[in-house]
Amino acid sequence: MDVPGEAGRRRTFAVISHPDAGKSTLTEALAVHARVISEAGAVHGKAGRRGVTSDWMEMERARGISITSAALQFAYGDTVINLLDTPGHADFSEDTYRVLSAVDSAVMLLDAAKGLEPQTLKLFDVCRYRGIPVITFINKWDRPGRDALALCDELTDRIGLTAMPVTWPIGQAGQLRGALDLAEGNVIRYQSAAGGGGAPDLRLDATQAEAEFGDDWLRAREEADLLLSAGGEFDLARFTAATATPVLFGAAVRNFGVRRLLDLLVDIAPGPAPRLDTGHHPRALDAPFSAFVFKVQTGMDPAHRDQIAFARVCSGEFERGMVVTNASTRRPFATKYAQQVFGQQRSTVDTAYPGDVVGLVNATALRVGDTLYAGKPPVRFPGLPSFAPAHFAVARPADLGRAKQFRKGVEQLGAEGVVQVLRSDRRGDAAPVLAAVGPMQFEVAAHRMEHEFTSPIRLEQLPYRAARRLVDPVQRGLVDSGARSEVLTRLDGTDLALFAEEMDLRLLIRRFPELELETLVAEGG
Repeated sequence: MDVPGEAGRRRTFAVISHPDAGKSTLTEALAVHARVISEAGAVHGKAGRRGVTSDWMEMERARGISITSAALQFAYGDTVINLLDTPGHADFSEDTYRVLSAVDSAVMLLDAAKGLEPQTLKLFDVCRYRGIPVITFINKWDRPGRDALALCDELTDRIGLTAMPVTWPIGQAGQLRGALDLAEGNVIRYQSAAGGGGAPDLRLDATQAEAEFGDDWLRAREEADLLLSAGGEFDLARFTAATATPVLFGAAVRNFGVRRLLDLLVDIAPGPAPRLDTGHHPRALDAPFSAFVFKVQTGMDPAHRDQIAFARVCSGEFERGMVVTNASTRRPFATKYAQQVFGQQRSTVDTAYPGDVVGLVNATALRVGDTLYAGKPPVRFPGLPSFAPAHFAVARPADLGRAKQFRKGVEQLGAEGVVQVLRSDRRGDAAPVLAAVGPMQFEVAAHRMEHEFTSPIRLEQLPYRAARRLVDPVQRGLVDSGARSEVLTRLDGTDLALFAEEMDLRLLIRRFPELELETLVAEGG
């Protein structure tokens, strides 16, 4: 099998945005154009209606937000699309970071009325840190919003990306009439396709567009020319170097501009490339099979309560049933139950290639960050760091008769990274401490403990606001001696020193200058 050729057909990307920018709606619209679903779901007012495919959790459907990542795979022409939908809420940015470790490019979705928002900026910082090329889709142009040139200027002024327009709106935000396709040299007429989608774009030439749109056409042409003359001409090298971003305008809920975005991804988004292992050696695409686990999830199939590990294939050909080695444990892992995933829907996968995301079922032995490989010599890819938690709570079972379910549920949530699970000698194993980047993670944990593991929990908030890694376990007693500090151990064996305030941390270091503490990974780092 021509593995590099198969890898070249893959496009693996994530959709990132601030909450409520229309990310899940865009994900559905992209799938509609690939004809893998027949109707796009609307995010707003989802409760009681058909939910979007990528938002499969009950809490997501009820609240109308994405709180966990989802993997969607489908074919578009000769291209295999691996699309990873990410949580928009800041409390789940750690999940988004893991997803971005598994993609080759990203679509940054902006609300036409709001532009760059705080969470968008944080997510872009992660893309910049990882060198991920970004395509920008300015959404909701069918509603009142800001000036198109001002939005493009913001990309340059706030994040240092040169805007390279691929399409340009005809009509101001809220009065959308069409879009000028600068590469094709014609116009896409606006037509609402909500709920249906997938219809061919209606194209007009310049003469037809001027006759139909008049002054709006002339204004769009002048604005686009102004941006192009200021250095906004499309340059593939600047895009792949992540110094410039192609920009498109559209309305995902109306399926306008979505097909052009999908075509652009196929045409210019980078395919899989050799990935660096822990020794900084690139793993060739046609090397024996290797992959890394970037997400673990239970509860996707309520009938079976199984666990699925999402693994990004990095090299070689994956064949269902092959026995691979887990680099973390050096133990074999059988891949008998391997699936392709479309939201909550699954189908058996027999083969996969670099860039593909494979769902490994009943993968209780796998953890986020694990490397899987076949053959020799062994290979291991860099692990995925945990973010510095800022919220802490003691978890106790509401029903002591369900202690077994409680232990199993807490262990599973920790393995998935829904929360970090900490243990201490002070409280014992019966009262683990849950640590989170944001408080909504506690809501998800409590909801899943009750509904998936049938063990409702009580959470008792702890007063800690600062966390550091304790370098030398022998110094544990120095931290535990403080009235407003203690050491807890994470499931991965990391000792975390917790402090009520940064001031308590500084006072302890002044008292014990020999104390060795390290800063944990922060969001976007």
